Amino acid sequence: MKHKTRLPHLFLGVVTVILYLPIVLVVVYSFNESKISSVWSGFSLTWYQTLFRDKDMFQALVNSIVLGLCSSICAAFIGTLGAVSFTRLQSRTKKPIEYLSTLPIMIPEIILGMVFMTFFSLIGLPFGMTTLIISHTAFCIPYIYMLVKARLVGMDPSLAEAARDLGAGELRVFWDITLPLLAPAIASGMLLSFAMSFDDVIISVFVTGVNVNTLPIKIYSQLKTGVTPEINALCTLMLAATILLVALSTLLGRIGKQSNVQKEQ
Repeated sequence: MKHKTRLPHLFLGVVTVILYLPIVLVVVYSFNESKISSVWSGFSLTWYQTLFRDKDMFQALVNSIVLGLCSSICAAFIGTLGAVSFTRLQSRTKKPIEYLSTLPIMIPEIILGMVFMTFFSLIGLPFGMTTLIISHTAFCIPYIYMLVKARLVGMDPSLAEAARDLGAGELRVFWDITLPLLAPAIASGMLLSFAMSFDDVIISVFVTGVNVNTLPIKIYSQLKTGVTPEINALCTLMLAATILLVALSTLLGRIGKQSNVQKEQ
């Protein structure tokens, strides 16, 4: 006889109160008519309209999108090449190299930010969009590396071996066999990397330039004057965009697994 336990319900209740209740409150109060975010005075879209008319905020949004696209594309290229290379590598140094490749995930972002800031200062590279892209690329590479590596481990090697037996070279095998099978994992990693880059504030604060603002930095600077309904509206939009990107990344990963299983069968 199975014993019923309330621990799952207790866990769900704690998570709801700690995590999801604050999110719901931010979303609800983003539609508040009052300028005071803690006082509800009625439903209104005023703060969204104010947000869309803010030119500085729009420029910060453009910077965040450009940064996310550039860093995710660069990270996808480097991470995919690294995953393919290390999967074929047969050496005693394979494990240490793989550990170093995923180490940035375990290092606190504030330490990474300080390291990048010191490094760019030592080499004399001006702070701005270039330093942002380099830092975010380095931060995003491990995520794509792990996703692509997981897909490579689950691939049927007989497909590539059959292509080689038919006379195909390594480049042709990679382009016609390996890359199409890896495409969903790469796309999923790029979406996840874009979301990580788009939402990052800690590393960006250390390596951004004077005239370059991203959306998270813009929010952080405005929070110094207090929480306003406009900030709640901006956070709501960013939250919706992040959820959409993560959902698409998960969906692409599942579709890729299903299609690859069918191809291998």
